[in-house]
Amino acid sequence: MKQLSDRLNRLAPSATLAMSQKSSEMKAQGIDVINMSVGEPDYMTPEHIKEAGKKAIDDNYSKYSPVPGYLDLRQAISAKLKRENGLEYGPNEIIVGTGGKQGVCNTFMALVNPGDEVIIPAPYWVSYPQMAKLAGGTPVIIRAELDQNFKITPEQLESAITPKTKLLVICSPSNPTGSVYTQDELNALAKVILKHEDLYVLSDEIYENINYVGFTASIAKAPGMRERTIICNGVSKAYAMTGWRLGWVAAPEWIVKGFNKLQGQYTSGTCDVSQRAALAAYLGDQQCVEDMRKGFERRRDLIVKLAREIPGFEVNVPDGAFYLFPRINSYFGKTDGKHTINNSTDFAMYLLEVGHVATVGGDAFGEPDGFRMSYATSDDNIREAMRRIKEVLSRLH
Repeated sequence: MKQLSDRLNRLAPSATLAMSQKSSEMKAQGIDVINMSVGEPDYMTPEHIKEAGKKAIDDNYSKYSPVPGYLDLRQAISAKLKRENGLEYGPNEIIVGTGGKQGVCNTFMALVNPGDEVIIPAPYWVSYPQMAKLAGGTPVIIRAELDQNFKITPEQLESAITPKTKLLVICSPSNPTGSVYTQDELNALAKVILKHEDLYVLSDEIYENINYVGFTASIAKAPGMRERTIICNGVSKAYAMTGWRLGWVAAPEWIVKGFNKLQGQYTSGTCDVSQRAALAAYLGDQQCVEDMRKGFERRRDLIVKLAREIPGFEVNVPDGAFYLFPRINSYFGKTDGKHTINNSTDFAMYLLEVGHVATVGGDAFGEPDGFRMSYATSDDNIREAMRRIKEVLSRLH
């Protein structure tokens, strides 16, 4: 009998990748689709980083690399954490992996036992609950509403914790909402966490450099939290290097040793060439990061302005990342005579099939009343996409 494992059958396919694929298929058919479903910068990798990658090939960086990553790269990450984040992590407390996603998955696989509970604030990145399930854990969802800027409160956290709780996931700046926790807000959550033994935090900070509030907060900076926190980060978003597949984790040494053991059995070391490019990213001029951040901020202002002109959209102002997550439940139950909008997935499919704009319904992110738009695209694309959305929504009654 052709049957996949129970472990795999528990997983749902990635809704963001599925929508992106459908958009690409429509484009291949000659349909002019504006893709706002993708979670990656539209900028190109900066030249000095690309040159470092090319040089690595010429210098024959084409062998197996050390499982935790090259020492000089881990030292550069250590220096970055001290310089930018005010955090002290030695190279032995840092491990390099194949994309930020591997670090996140490693955290679940290394810390969560079957039956353990993992608290995940919603809206959440689509893969968090699936990774918790992969590790045998049980996702426990806390819903953070639009009027609280999609950020959970200490009271919500306390009420969700049980003796089975092992891990809390914090993503700041957030995918899919762009919300950013302040250090005071993280310190307040930390006080709740520290009341409970054997409770850890996965702090997904992959969007930290794309923020519009001028500070970099981390729960690892809260008193007593360094030993409880697993920081997951990488070069994908800050340096427009999604395809280079290089992420890293900073955590207490005993956890990093566990990750090293895990990676040694299934992926081994990360691509040599990508590591040399990442080293150049961290050691080089950081103006490229700021230039991209400013570009995203301009686009953020543009899409918020245009979204607020669409009837039925409830919009906050994201403080980071490159996503907008409007509330659109006022459209549920409406129809154009051919399509009926029953939920956010229907809403996103209507925008794609009728308006030729690819977005992702909020159901995939645990927030059924909203949907996600990425503004990691040109100003002209944003203007045209919002024009199309406004026009096709005006047909619903």
